Amino acid sequence: MSEDLERPKYLHTDSERGIKVVVIHKTDTGFGFNVRGQVSEGGQLRSINGNLYAPLQHVSAVLKGGAAEKAGVVKGDRILEVNGKNVEGTTHRYVVELIKSGGDQLTLTLLSVSPSDAEKLEPTEETTGYSYIDYTEKRSLPISVPDYHYVERKAEKFVIYDIYMAGRHLCSHRYNEFVELHNNLKREFIGFNFPKLPGKWPFALSEQQIDSRRRGLEQYLEKVCAIRVIAESDLIQEFLTESNEENCGLLNVEIKVLLPSREVVTVGVSRNATADIVFEAVMRKVGLGGKAWQAFSLFEIMEYNFERKLQPGEIPHSIYIQNYTTAAATCLIIKRWLFSISEEIALCHNDQIATLFFHQAIDDVNRGFIYAGERLYQLKVLQDPGRKHDYLALARELPGYGEIIFPHCGCDSRKDGHVIPSIGLQQFRLRACSEDGTPESQIIEFPWDIVTSWEIDEEGMAFCLQYKKPEKNPRWIRIHTPYYVFLSECCDKVYQERRSQEEVG
Repeated sequence: MSEDLERPKYLHTDSERGIKVVVIHKTDTGFGFNVRGQVSEGGQLRSINGNLYAPLQHVSAVLKGGAAEKAGVVKGDRILEVNGKNVEGTTHRYVVELIKSGGDQLTLTLLSVSPSDAEKLEPTEETTGYSYIDYTEKRSLPISVPDYHYVERKAEKFVIYDIYMAGRHLCSHRYNEFVELHNNLKREFIGFNFPKLPGKWPFALSEQQIDSRRRGLEQYLEKVCAIRVIAESDLIQEFLTESNEENCGLLNVEIKVLLPSREVVTVGVSRNATADIVFEAVMRKVGLGGKAWQAFSLFEIMEYNFERKLQPGEIPHSIYIQNYTTAAATCLIIKRWLFSISEEIALCHNDQIATLFFHQAIDDVNRGFIYAGERLYQLKVLQDPGRKHDYLALARELPGYGEIIFPHCGCDSRKDGHVIPSIGLQQFRLRACSEDGTPESQIIEFPWDIVTSWEIDEEGMAFCLQYKKPEKNPRWIRIHTPYYVFLSECCDKVYQERRSQEEVG
């Protein structure tokens, strides 16, 4: 979206005098701004932008991304009118009452001033403030500071406190970084009564005092993050997803990864470890190497009952902590990354690899990716680790085995409704569905021998596939999906496996 489209639209502007009229619609975070100004009425006239005005209440803070910011309100703006009523020289209380009485829509006539002029205009007499940010909506986040440890750098020894959310290690911070966060939050959310941080100590702390500070920091985060508007602010988000760069290289983080059996494996890696490094760490921990690494990969659990394969250079910890509000233990999982059935059968001579394929097949049947139909009962009978090879032999005969099914999305060849793409070793398939994803009967298959090329359109977020039927001209189809890169990667993988089979054959 261009900047012109994002720029607020004012009801009226007078650029020469710096006047603008904005309409603010209250959201779940309130109007999203604070007001400060004089307590008493009247006062000395002041020149602003070349015109004389009685003392004006002013905007002292604007919530980032809130309703006021979207309407075009800027910190330092002077308030001339509230809902059509002139408020020059009026009391703070009068302005507050006008704003409160306007309901969920607020119209302000504002006088824009430069930051330097705003500083000069700060009133010298006693002022008061009022917050139009809603602090009443609360949420429960399972945040904790369960542990701390010592770090030494350049002859300095200090304590780092580890912050977890729902059992996931998000970040680690020193006490002074908590203090900095506290001060920044007080400046951003002026009307909120923040809890106190554990106090500073002039001398070295004992282990008991350090643990007491840890508990105090945990209670502070619990109370602050319980307020939705504060928990979702950039200050908190950055604090929970970033560690001090000087500390990052000194600290490993723990990442939990699911196996197809739903067993959780925890590995300790560098915070900036890439997907291939995390994957190797998991495979080594479960005792798998060699060819097994070519048959599996690290995936991110997405919405719509779908998993996306991570690119080798992606940072799993960044993805891991961005999903910290989910109830699941992790958003990362090891899944098969193999389309060839013959290659799978060869790998299943390793009992541990066969067990991973077995558990994924069970999961795919339960999720409807493998269509069992009347043979579901037979599969249930074989659903025992001791009979995994029999289970896999039967599952391989069923439609959908070894395929990857993508979430429904738009396609240029279908004007009404969406399509559900799926990729297997034999063909690329599109199944018609409604815009809400309900499957329909129409299915179009593209055997790989008629597929001539494919590419991605990054600007249009689309996957493009070209095919040529006998005695027909080549045609392109465009599939509009956020997973266009993964679609292309699946096609590359199928091509490689088919080529390997042809060379062996």
